[in-house]
Amino acid sequence: MKKLIVYYSRANENYTSDGIVNLEKGNTEIVAEHIKKYTDYDIFKIEQEVEYSSNYYICGEQAKADKEKNARPKLKHYLQSIDNYDEFILCYPNFWGTLPMAVFTFLEAYDFTGKTIRPLCTHEGSGLGVSVEDIKATCPSSIVKDGLAVQGSRAEFYFDKIYVWLDKSN
Repeated sequence: MKKLIVYYSRANENYTSDGIVNLEKGNTEIVAEHIKKYTDYDIFKIEQEVEYSSNYYICGEQAKADKEKNARPKLKHYLQSIDNYDEFILCYPNFWGTLPMAVFTFLEAYDFTGKTIRPLCTHEGSGLGVSVEDIKATCPSSIVKDGLAVQGSRAEFYFDKIYVWLDKSN
């Protein structure tokens, strides 16, 4: 069976310890692509049909409103099937203490029964939040492993920890 890196990431204005910075590529995407280089896993990017604003503050309000409505934004692309995969590295930024709502859309679109999910959350100080618990609640028949929290703006300093985390259950 195969393994798949599934990630949601956001470029443009992002919050960092240095304030708001404009990113060509989101921190979560950088981490997911780095894992892809290190492994032979396939990779899939979760993208919303209607993207959030490139402005950090407006994006935050849009994401908060979606969370409050328990929205499930439509995605640009879906996988035909996840049947050939037995393990998923699920990479996402912490949005309001949990997963971005588009990640819930992805998880609810498939049957993860018996499949392993390994959560990796990028953040700027809020860690995993309740995201691991939310994954377990959304995919109750899956095997959810310990999550890893990575400070997004300092992701390159976490690569060794990511390798250890990946190797832990291989």
